[in-house]
Amino acid sequence: MSPYVKALPLILAGVLLNAFAQIAMKKGLQAVGGMTWDLPSLFRLGLNPWTLTCLGCYALSVVLWAGALNLVEVNYAYPFLALGFLVNALLSQAVLGESIPPLRWGALSLIILGVALQAFTGVAKHS
Repeated sequence: MSPYVKALPLILAGVLLNAFAQIAMKKGLQAVGGMTWDLPSLFRLGLNPWTLTCLGCYALSVVLWAGALNLVEVNYAYPFLALGFLVNALLSQAVLGESIPPLRWGALSLIILGVALQAFTGVAKHS
């Protein structure tokens, strides 16, 4: 099996975890009533379950990313992180109730097209 095929689940799982970490951080901030730069506020935020979930997602995504980079070049894997923009938009809409204007959907479509083009080029180039 091609290393690019093996790396793809690791890359995509990392992207999903990274995007969910953003949602968890926002939920944590909402749960503690926002953030100020004083020590009690930072402790409340740091000990909030949503913030801890955020940090856990980031940590796991780093491990998955290392596994992916062990298999493929950085210049192949890194552009997939742009899919996080789409995942984050969908999650923010579903979980946080945020709205996404039509122009942003157009921009997200261009991002997806760019990631697809680079992915197919990378696989074809290295097969």
